[in-house]
Amino acid sequence: MYVPKHFAAPSDAAVHELLSRAAACDLVTWDGQGMVATTLPLLFDPAAGVLAGHVARNNTQWRHTGTEALTIVRGPDAYVSPSAYASKREHGRVVPTWNYITAHVYGTLVAHDDPAWTEDLVRRLTERHEADRPSPWSVADAPRAFIEGQLRAIVGIELVITRVEAKWKLSQNRSAEDIAGVRDDLRSAHRGSETERQVAAAMDAF
Repeated sequence: MYVPKHFAAPSDAAVHELLSRAAACDLVTWDGQGMVATTLPLLFDPAAGVLAGHVARNNTQWRHTGTEALTIVRGPDAYVSPSAYASKREHGRVVPTWNYITAHVYGTLVAHDDPAWTEDLVRRLTERHEADRPSPWSVADAPRAFIEGQLRAIVGIELVITRVEAKWKLSQNRSAEDIAGVRDDLRSAHRGSETERQVAAAMDAF
């Protein structure tokens, strides 16, 4: 990943938090002829140094076990309009861009064709994403025979992390006045989506 110095991750703790909050990520592998990618939910296990998930058994990507893989983890992102810059009014030499937070996580892909391992992973994924619901769904809510059938149709995977390249592109290369303009625009009534507010909040740290 191209990471200019001013867009480097602010800290290891910030990268750790991004990976911990990861939801749907893109797993990219090489099948010997070309790139293969799948979007799937992953869980970060910092103690083991892995991202874990599962793919459909018919998805041959799990057979790339033992090879290097890349997972793209995304934080919030938002379009930046030149109209938000104070410098637009000064000289007009401004162009659109995009602010975002992301990490490229590299490692070795390991497959777990083991129903017990995969069920544990599915339960942990479910508990995480159901946690804030008033009546969380549980794997135990479904008939056991049905769950066993579903488990036979998937294969667990882990990315054993070897390195992480992270980028916080949040207008750090602009003047203080331009940065303030972008933050205000992202929080304005005509924008102000949840994701745009998250980008503005992340900019507050710089």
